Amino acid sequence: MEYKIVVDSSSNLKSDYIKDEEVGFEVVPLTIRVNGNEYVDNDNINLEAMFKDLDSSKEAGKTSCPAPNDFLEAFKGAKHIIVVTISSKLSGCFNSATVAKNMNETGADILIVDSKLVAGAMRILVDTAYRLIKEGKSYEEITKILLEKRDNTNLLFVLDKFDNLVKNGRMSKVVAFIATMAFIKPLCYGDDGEIKVKEKIRTLKGALKRLVVNIGKMVSDTKDRICVISHTDNEYDALYLQTLIKEEYEFKDVIVENNRGLCAFYSLKGGIIVSF
Repeated sequence: MEYKIVVDSSSNLKSDYIKDEEVGFEVVPLTIRVNGNEYVDNDNINLEAMFKDLDSSKEAGKTSCPAPNDFLEAFKGAKHIIVVTISSKLSGCFNSATVAKNMNETGADILIVDSKLVAGAMRILVDTAYRLIKEGKSYEEITKILLEKRDNTNLLFVLDKFDNLVKNGRMSKVVAFIATMAFIKPLCYGDDGEIKVKEKIRTLKGALKRLVVNIGKMVSDTKDRICVISHTDNEYDALYLQTLIKEEYEFKDVIVENNRGLCAFYSLKGGIIVSF
């Protein structure tokens, strides 16, 4: 096989996302530990059970990135391998994949892309890589274009609760303080791999409306972009947001998807993540 795309499970993608005999695809799962139980973030993860454990546990749940050997196994079977990981400032996946690259003895070319984001932003990079491969671009061309795409991809999010992000140290103390204020629904964004607050708003609906406004402030032209709305058990607000975005902008597509294991764990029920 000439090419293979590897991604970690914070992308929300399932193992059958790309079905192509010429291009391999593999999702390397993270692991979530809650209330004494371990949940592997693969196609079969039981989110209902995970949330029941979260609700009943007095201790914070923990997440762990795949071991280098997990990535090393995923690298097998191709001459050129493109890896997309969650932001290296939020997880150790990038470092683990880099260790695996250094361990690899097959002679394959391995590009590891720190997405600097998560969820739909990673899906956008995977889609871009796949399109470039099918267009017959060289490995060097794919590398250049994919890194440029990474640097021009954005993410905004609104959460109902920030408990797991705060407890696991995924936010700065200042951002964590703002996020836990009962009367504030902060509109947050990804900035060079870190979580920051864009605006402080009083209601969830207000935050969603401001999210739509801020898309236009962050990108001047949406015609050649797709928008991915990832939600955790909140299809109602996700579809409402999809309608607002379609009315305001000319994205090629506005996709609504469910958050899976890791993204659901951190965004919790009600969470909305928008990548574009």
